[in-house]
Amino acid sequence: MKNQSETMFESAFAEDTYKGLTQDPKYLLSKYIYDKNGDLLFQRIMNMPEYYLTSCEFDILEKNKKDIAASFKDESGFDLIELGAGDGKKTKVLLKEFVAQKFNFNYLPVDISANVLEGLEESVKKEIPEVNIKVQQGTYFNTLEKLAEYNTRKKVILVLGSNIGNLSHPQAVGFLKNIAQAMSKNDMLFMGFDQKKDPQKILNAYSDKQGITEQFNKNILVRINRELGGNFEPDNFMHWETYNPETGTAKSYLVSKKDQKVEIRNLNLKVSFSTWETIHTEISQKYDDSIVNWLAEEAGLTVEHAFTDQENCYKNYIFKSK
Repeated sequence: MKNQSETMFESAFAEDTYKGLTQDPKYLLSKYIYDKNGDLLFQRIMNMPEYYLTSCEFDILEKNKKDIAASFKDESGFDLIELGAGDGKKTKVLLKEFVAQKFNFNYLPVDISANVLEGLEESVKKEIPEVNIKVQQGTYFNTLEKLAEYNTRKKVILVLGSNIGNLSHPQAVGFLKNIAQAMSKNDMLFMGFDQKKDPQKILNAYSDKQGITEQFNKNILVRINRELGGNFEPDNFMHWETYNPETGTAKSYLVSKKDQKVEIRNLNLKVSFSTWETIHTEISQKYDDSIVNWLAEEAGLTVEHAFTDQENCYKNYIFKSK
């Protein structure tokens, strides 16, 4: 348990929640939206027509799977390490191609959610039983510490879904640097980046009319109530999305509709909100080639190739270490 005079917390979730809600302006970390319910909501989001990222990347992989497979292939085999694997729907396009070409590879999906990994492992074993899958639960940063241990043959590090977009540019550089440091000369990084585009298209992707994204965003309040003894009233907050076309940054907020006080018993914390006060919950960064090349240069990587959809909405880049 935590009170204001102590420094020990029951969990990282408790500590991060305390820190975020005692800052000005307030924030909560988006990774904690993903519990069992959050995972299901995000799967619904990925199937929304407004959420173009999923369909664009799926089409890129389907259209270019043979060329992508050729770039991954290695006579000694390779380890496919996917960070933030999710439900694996898009990855299965590549897995099926690798199996069809009789590649020698292992698939190591990593995700923070045990629920997601359990479902992914079950579905891969059922749909593509030839794949040697070994799931690993954990955060990106914990996993990066272990990447260098896979050094007996080629590593292909896979990051789909523009997950890097949840990081600020300085954080993204640090993330890519850690990957680069774990990569040998023959290794490669295959990563998705959502591109800058019509600002309205981006806003629609994160603020759908059905309210699924709102439910997803508010799930962090529901989780605080359940796990930390909070008494948030989610209906007292509205979901609000912004997009800055200059910086390419989309931001998600929960906005208090009225003056209110919230108590979180497990943290011995009372939080006051004024009308229209915000909690920042997530960023979704958008890119162009110049930004991606700059990130690569800062991290000690080089862009080898890029695959895109017909409208240049989304790109998957292949990186190698310098």
